[in-house]
Amino acid sequence: MRAGQAADVMVGMLAAMPLTPETSPTRAEPPPRGRGDACPGALRLHEADDGALARVRLPAGLLTTHQAAALARAAEELGDGRLDLTSRGNVQLRGLGSDCGGALADRLRGAGLLPSDRHERARNVVASPLAGLDGGGYADVQRWARRLDELLCTEPDTASLSGRFLFAVDDGRGDVAALDADVTLIARVGGDAVLRVGGAEGDGAAACRGLLVRAEDAPGAAVLAALEFLAAVRDSGTRAWRVRELPAPYAVSARRLAGRLAEAGITATALASPCPLGTGNAEAARPVPGLVSGPEGRCALSVLAPLGRLTAEQWRLLTATAAREGAGELRVTPWRGVVIPGVSAASGRELVAALADAGLVTDRNSPWYGVGACTGRPGCAKSLADVRADAGQAARAVRTVPGAAAHALPVYWSGCERRCGHPGGRWVDVLATGDGYRVAARGTGAPETERAVWAVTAEQAADAVAAARGTT
Repeated sequence: MRAGQAADVMVGMLAAMPLTPETSPTRAEPPPRGRGDACPGALRLHEADDGALARVRLPAGLLTTHQAAALARAAEELGDGRLDLTSRGNVQLRGLGSDCGGALADRLRGAGLLPSDRHERARNVVASPLAGLDGGGYADVQRWARRLDELLCTEPDTASLSGRFLFAVDDGRGDVAALDADVTLIARVGGDAVLRVGGAEGDGAAACRGLLVRAEDAPGAAVLAALEFLAAVRDSGTRAWRVRELPAPYAVSARRLAGRLAEAGITATALASPCPLGTGNAEAARPVPGLVSGPEGRCALSVLAPLGRLTAEQWRLLTATAAREGAGELRVTPWRGVVIPGVSAASGRELVAALADAGLVTDRNSPWYGVGACTGRPGCAKSLADVRADAGQAARAVRTVPGAAAHALPVYWSGCERRCGHPGGRWVDVLATGDGYRVAARGTGAPETERAVWAVTAEQAADAVAAARGTT
């Protein structure tokens, strides 16, 4: 469907359908909590309607081919044979038996995916997936991420971090710095790093403020920032899980954090002005599907999983490609994709074609590009619809227009008000209501679109989404 046609459809729909009260994600301080964080992990399984769920943390999304193969076997032999990619670059296994926790843990330990049982839920680290691969950014921050993970696992107190607490390590291009992490490291020209505590300013794409530290001190500074947050949680007497949840009087301050860093021998200088990030466009900085050119004739393959789900066969194909044609490594991205480093330019096009034939998204013009969904029915008891089926039907109904999907807003289908896994920044919110969906563009900065929420049936959702995705 062309943008003009979609707009005409939306005008007609607006004439026929009433505006409904707006519902949107809130950033308000949460009420006092009477329980600890129940975020699932690899050892603490979550009982869903389709069986137990395990979330395996992959700091920086990094996997060896051996580790990837172990996940595929676990999905097939213990679960439903699929692997879900999350918005934090982790992997979930679903449909697990309630009694398989011990067997799964043994497999993960054997593959080196559980270096510390006590810290397994605290290892939430995202990093720029293309760092060191495409000539962009200012540093190969993957080594920062690996060192950060090592320090997290050796510091006893970080085991008490919530499973929702997030670290981001950005190579300066501005991709993961926009993900509203609790602690962010950003590489700068010349090799220094910016340490930021709390979410991004504005949309997180244009500027950052924080403390300037030396590159070699960056991972340790991030851990100390997390410890400062935990101290603030204790002082406030709250059950805050994220930095933004701290009461204002107990917010992590640059002065106190700089003092903690100084005690550890880390020199930190407060930034007096914002520092630019890459292109200034966080969406443009993310990996797009296809072949990514790199230095010295080596490339990277970037693919997306439709709605974030992969079969074990698709996962094995990616693993085999990384082993035979790449550098023996996979990088799971926070945008539910996988990057395979180190393939040759000569074989790249053939590999892209093979992955596309297997059902993976390898083209930025694909109608699946930028489309995500939560689990929905029947896997989640709280969901009001089978959002994956409806999202798939809507994607298949879209007629691809070259270049259209690449510049459209991302869209996310949610089965309930929790909107689990929804993207940040600008996006189209498709929320199940029980008798249809509410569709709205979020984070666009345009008051008329932020206020406009349209009630549509599942059959009408494809046209409504197509129109909302073109909103700027």
